[in-house]
Amino acid sequence: MIHFAKPTVEQFFRTYTITNFAVNKDETKLIFNSNLNGKMNLWAMDLPGSYPYLFAHRDESCNFIKFDSDNRYVLAGYDNNGDENYQIYAIPFEGGLPQPLITGEADEKYYFSHLSDDGNRIYYVTSVDNPSFLNTHMHNLESGIDTLLNLGETSPTELAAVSDDETAFVYSQAYANTYVVSFVKVGEETFHLTPDPKKVHVAYDPVFTDDNTILFVTDYESDQTYIAKFDVATKSFSKVLEVEGESVRTIKWNKETGDIHFLTIKGVVDKYYRTDVNGGKLEECSLPVDVVDQIRIAKSGNVYILGRSATVPHNIYKSEDGSEWTRLTENRVLGVSEEGMVEPDVVSYTSFDGLEIEALLFKAKEENANGYTIFWPHGGPQSSERKMFRSMFQCFLNRGYNIFAPNFRGSTGYGSEFTKMVERDWGEGPRLDCLAGIEWLFDNGITDRDRLFLVGGSYGGYMALLLHGRHAEYFKAVVDIFGVSDLFTFVNSVPPHWKPMMDRWLGDPERDKERFIKDSPVTYLDGMVKPMLVIQGAKDPRVVKEESDQIVAKLSELRRDVEYLVLDDEGHGFSKKENEVNVYSRMLEFLEKHQN
Repeated sequence: MIHFAKPTVEQFFRTYTITNFAVNKDETKLIFNSNLNGKMNLWAMDLPGSYPYLFAHRDESCNFIKFDSDNRYVLAGYDNNGDENYQIYAIPFEGGLPQPLITGEADEKYYFSHLSDDGNRIYYVTSVDNPSFLNTHMHNLESGIDTLLNLGETSPTELAAVSDDETAFVYSQAYANTYVVSFVKVGEETFHLTPDPKKVHVAYDPVFTDDNTILFVTDYESDQTYIAKFDVATKSFSKVLEVEGESVRTIKWNKETGDIHFLTIKGVVDKYYRTDVNGGKLEECSLPVDVVDQIRIAKSGNVYILGRSATVPHNIYKSEDGSEWTRLTENRVLGVSEEGMVEPDVVSYTSFDGLEIEALLFKAKEENANGYTIFWPHGGPQSSERKMFRSMFQCFLNRGYNIFAPNFRGSTGYGSEFTKMVERDWGEGPRLDCLAGIEWLFDNGITDRDRLFLVGGSYGGYMALLLHGRHAEYFKAVVDIFGVSDLFTFVNSVPPHWKPMMDRWLGDPERDKERFIKDSPVTYLDGMVKPMLVIQGAKDPRVVKEESDQIVAKLSELRRDVEYLVLDDEGHGFSKKENEVNVYSRMLEFLEKHQN
């Protein structure tokens, strides 16, 4: 009998990320962004089915893909080693090397917004001359003339939709993640899509169903987002459709069939619906995955999605009717079946103030279990942990660790008011929610008090540092992945177009000085006594390297057990396969070293 070894770390990380995709108008070519060859590049498949081939080589992350309607070229946006300063490039329809099209200095941003139907005009948003609020331009490919269309004022302003006749433009202004207003501009006149833009709400994802009708997503005077309509001719707002207990995420309009396709979020999963332009004949469609990252509706009515589940990595699927799905890509874990991985239990517990908190509990299979549990506070903070594949989770589960991931207050998927609860309260309510979750683990016998590790990234890294400093007695060791260490330095180091939103999101360092001190992990250096591994991307524009540098330096001065791993060619995440394998191998070694 042949006996095979347990899957290696690298096997789990030989799955590949797919971050976005596009399908051309006649549905003969699919392009997607993936690190199939170890670094992020564009790959293509000739439909209805073929082996993926390298379409465009640049070894950088791409934030959008757009086909010209006449199949003359493809547009894509690239950054530089994760710095998120995306700029616009053109690629021949048959593929090749991306050619700079709308680009500038290394620290300038050029975000694609819209391509005209004839493919001759590109609408984009840029940080040039207005890094805090952003400006919108139209670039004419035939004449080469670049025209300023809108000057961003008071908050970051982005072009969100253009009418078919290119005379009406919808712009979104972000004052916070939970406060995004939208207005339509026709000539020199502007009209807000919602009745009172001073009320805190969101209004986003607009689509023109004709030159006078705009459908969009909003939570105006509601705890859940729904589909609303603005009539440009009558300047009137009306509610079109809501789904009880669910929040609309995004809407797509099929001009040929008159269908509205939309996704909703309900806790840790997504749902998919189809209706007509007036919100009648609502039909719930099936999904082949639990979480949808992107949806595209072809002219024919075919539906394409990019999605994943807890045991299924990113893949692209196609459906002709919303019930039967064909998987176009075959991204899977090397040598490990879906049955060999772990589906999470969806659990809930009561926090310190009676608030109900939902969480995902992944239990290592009995034959692998080592008795240890990893507590994972998610990033964001206005995001959530969902039933979506993470190589790290399945790899660590295979090594015997349970994983507990709470959706503490501030998480998305539980209504607008729940999401707002983290604003100007990064370190109190969410922290106490985490502590209640930890006690729930002990009370329910999931883990012993001396067998808990703490791992988090981004806001989760911040929470890992804060929990370590204030509650070290709970943990064996701590891993911080690009976490905020000092709110005073963080608020001044974020990208310029984030700064106008920081007051509502985090607070003001002068007005809220006492709270900034109380909620900054560096305040609690004396409590950080457990072994720590800190991981940081040198090009990270969101949580800059200095945030990790300073916490490591201060702990090193105190002769604490701290290891530091810096990735020189990464930003806020790991886009290069070699780096990803290195990071999580190092994390596993660190946890194993501190089990006893």
